[in-house]
Amino acid sequence: MKNKFVQIQTTVANKKDAEKIAKVLSQRKLSACTQIIGPVTSIYRWKGKLENSKEFLILIKTKLNLYKKVEKVIKENHPYELPEIIVTPIIAGSKEYLNWLNKEIK
Repeated sequence: MKNKFVQIQTTVANKKDAEKIAKVLSQRKLSACTQIIGPVTSIYRWKGKLENSKEFLILIKTKLNLYKKVEKVIKENHPYELPEIIVTPIIAGSKEYLNWLNKEIK
């Protein structure tokens, strides 16, 4: 695969914040597609306490070489003190879809 594609995920507390992040990434051509799923239930430890929250999961399709720019957008527009930002490689996909990804991203 000529370009290394990745999926970046983060979560936010409400749909409005998720849509804001998705729109900024799309406008800057840092993401070909951003999906918003939710609400989902997240159970985690934070500052010594067990937390149970409803969140919206954001899945961002982009190129690995754009990761730092995507991370910056997420952090600038994210309400959390410590946002989840995880990168998963896209190791395979249909040729047509990957070509479309490549065309839609900087």
